Amino acid sequence: MTIYTSLSENVVLPHCSIFSLVFGAPDRHAEDQSIFIDAPSGYTIRRGQFRGLALSLAHGITNFPSPEPPRAGLLSSILPAAKQRGLPLSQGQVALIFSPNSTAYPLVFFALQAAGVIATLANASYTPRELAHQLRDSNAEIAFVYPALLPVLEQAWKDLGVDTDSARRRTVVIDWAPWSPAQTATEPAPTEFVSLAKLLTLGRLEREVSFDGDRASSSTALMCYSSGTTGLAKGVETTHHNVTSVVTMIRSLLPWKKEEVSLSVLPLFHIFGVVLNMCYWPTFGVPVVVQAGQFTPDMFCSNIAKYRVTTSFVVPPILLAMAKHPAPTKHDITSLRNLTSGAAPLSDSLVNAVVTRLEGLGCKNFVITQGYGLTETTLGVFYLPESHAHRKVGSTGMLLPNLEVKLIEDGPGDKEVQEGEPGELWIRGPTIQKGYLNNPTATKEVLSKCGFFKTGDVVTRDSEGFYTIVDRKKELIKYKGFQVPPADLEAVLISHPEIADAAVIGVYSAEQVTELPRAYIVPAKGLQSFQTEEEKTAFENKITAWVATEVAHHKHLRGGVVIIDIVPKSPAGKILRRELRERYKKESGRDPVTGHPAETPAQQ
Repeated sequence: MTIYTSLSENVVLPHCSIFSLVFGAPDRHAEDQSIFIDAPSGYTIRRGQFRGLALSLAHGITNFPSPEPPRAGLLSSILPAAKQRGLPLSQGQVALIFSPNSTAYPLVFFALQAAGVIATLANASYTPRELAHQLRDSNAEIAFVYPALLPVLEQAWKDLGVDTDSARRRTVVIDWAPWSPAQTATEPAPTEFVSLAKLLTLGRLEREVSFDGDRASSSTALMCYSSGTTGLAKGVETTHHNVTSVVTMIRSLLPWKKEEVSLSVLPLFHIFGVVLNMCYWPTFGVPVVVQAGQFTPDMFCSNIAKYRVTTSFVVPPILLAMAKHPAPTKHDITSLRNLTSGAAPLSDSLVNAVVTRLEGLGCKNFVITQGYGLTETTLGVFYLPESHAHRKVGSTGMLLPNLEVKLIEDGPGDKEVQEGEPGELWIRGPTIQKGYLNNPTATKEVLSKCGFFKTGDVVTRDSEGFYTIVDRKKELIKYKGFQVPPADLEAVLISHPEIADAAVIGVYSAEQVTELPRAYIVPAKGLQSFQTEEEKTAFENKITAWVATEVAHHKHLRGGVVIIDIVPKSPAGKILRRELRERYKKESGRDPVTGHPAETPAQQ
């Protein structure tokens, strides 16, 4: 049996809470050291100040006055009244965060960690339907919400059958913004909701809740939601030990300099943002500039120039902008020395184009590195060190210490591949999830008998121990790093009264450097109901527009909608997506996986 280990020596892993790792050694970093910087305003939060705020918010969360429950009738004088849901929270209960990036986001996250409350992080572009699923599945007691997203949360509560008074009691509006003159957000919390700013005034915990020893491995700290391969998104239970381990393990391959400044543009609700921008850099004293609002190349480059940023974690579409957009030429970005890409495959040609351009603009010794990981692996699996970045362009790097992997052949059994041959990546180690929440069947399906997590990604390993992602066995679509499960879109499509059946595949766009969801639909009235091509096109456009109102932004059908007479399926009823990919090749002349021109039979 061939089990590969890291070329780096294993490291000693901590057994403590996330909060204790980042803030537990006050003598390690100066109290007045910058920890988070609000990019729009320039407001800087110092390390000691931030820790104090987090402990104050943790106190407010766990000591908020309970409302007096209504009592009526004879039994009310004998039986204790049931506790109403909402604040205050106890250890082990769940709170949801529904917000775009801001410096308030890490404050809420670390306050929950200090209080021993589990944080479940929701995509800020979710619709009420998607948000309601996560609220219900995670059993969230309360939800922290950015003011502009309050209508979405209110509708989600309503869809779950939560009455108005209860919904307001279970909603905390993130109205804290110390950079504004009034010390509140642009949109202050309506008086009928709980105010985050008020929670900060109720006192302060002396210290965080301890998760030392075995508790760190057994206690869930956060739950991001992963789409997996089928069905609705599943809650991934990530423990304190998962996060503290990966932060410690990454350090051996991702060094930093004393003058490092990081720019955070990735969503903080994504495991990528959680581990690296909220936990990794703060643990080691690197200030994080938090870019708020929708990403634009001009804003990205402007913030690099304004804050003399040296490094940032990105996804391939951002690198595409750095290669082609005029923004890098309009700003002094010469402080930038490294961009690390993850969440989606990265081509050699794009790496070379960005490196050539930025070096030409004065970025000395500039390198692009890559990493690979999953929500279920607490992000970290492979990382390409800067020292090998130019020599191993296209590789996702080396295995992190303390991990073991196997590469398994496609087909029955668990036969391992020969060195250099592609195989499905299986991983074992301290970063593997505790499991899928409320879903032991799904958890069992992704674990081997020996405890290896089956990623569904196909990789190769070269003779030097560098890994490259070459394919994906899963049906999951990745749009700019965001997961798009075909089954989720298919469920939405077939709920439309004019659609009888539907199937969704991902088609790669070389221009946008990402996969795009493409739907094939069977109209309820049949293909023959359309008299002209114009009628078909109008119906396809209608469905595209309708889906955009039903799902999050990253799930929009950017790859198009195509009317067909029947969805190809196996005798067991499984959608034959391979046939739809072949159909796409004929329709577009392009390979749906690579975006390159499709080979003709003669070329094959």
